[in-house]
Amino acid sequence: MALKSNREKVDMLINCFWQNGYLTISRRFGTYLPSPQPVGTYDVDAVGRYKRKFAFGIILDSEDLANESTANKLNFLATRQTRFSNTRVTLFVGVDSENAKKARELIASLDVEAKRNIKLVVIGEKDFPKIIPN
Repeated sequence: MALKSNREKVDMLINCFWQNGYLTISRRFGTYLPSPQPVGTYDVDAVGRYKRKFAFGIILDSEDLANESTANKLNFLATRQTRFSNTRVTLFVGVDSENAKKARELIASLDVEAKRNIKLVVIGEKDFPKIIPN
């Protein structure tokens, strides 16, 4: 049984942020936190911070993985740097368990610089998401 709503998927991505020590700054479908600003022309689902490191979180479904512009989106978001300190921003990519193989192949086709900053998160039926190493 797959997750029912996008809100639940974002909740699972936020759980992954918390497991890695990130504090959630903004998130989509949140009650108390604001919705994140677009990064360039792309929408993100969550933004987190751990000390001086920042992270973006996005959820991809089967339609996004079939779209050819998703590789450009991942490449753009994974190569972002903070404005003043020029530190890399980590990109958490959340996918369903049935789309994990497609997402891994898509990430493998990206630049080496972009691949280093991406963490693939498999959002399944369990309470805790699983991070797949690149």
